Amino acid sequence: MHIIVDDLTHPAIHALLEEHLADMRATSPPESVHALDLTGLRHPSITFISAWEQGSLQRTLQGTLLGCIAIKLLDAQQAEIKSMRTPKAARGKGTAKQLLKHLIAFAEQRGIRTLYLETGSMAFFEPARQLYLSHGFEFCGPFADYTDDPNSCFMTRTL
Repeated sequence: MHIIVDDLTHPAIHALLEEHLADMRATSPPESVHALDLTGLRHPSITFISAWEQGSLQRTLQGTLLGCIAIKLLDAQQAEIKSMRTPKAARGKGTAKQLLKHLIAFAEQRGIRTLYLETGSMAFFEPARQLYLSHGFEFCGPFADYTDDPNSCFMTRTL
């Protein structure tokens, strides 16, 4: 698996993000969908990271995308995890764990002291919540511009 900082230009990334947004819209009310589209992920405060199958580092049209994750700087020492996703066809390969570990190391190298994330409170999001809990995240209250929302769970980890 190759994990790289991605420029969001590959068609497989576009398709994965559309799948992600479609699932978020299908499982959460509109006011509780906080997933970003391509334009939102291109903001200068965000670094987008993708994972590709071994041998597809060149990201040719035949390369296999295994997943993505992004980090949004909130300030010099705090950041938010955004857009964690693996395609349905690539699940069960440990990609999410590897992406999360990579992102945590990436954040530490940049002096980030606290990571936050928002995820859904519904059963659909239980695997994500369990992944985050298994990597040292704890539940917390809303952060940044978020407000209390029964459809959201907020989590944090001190680095």
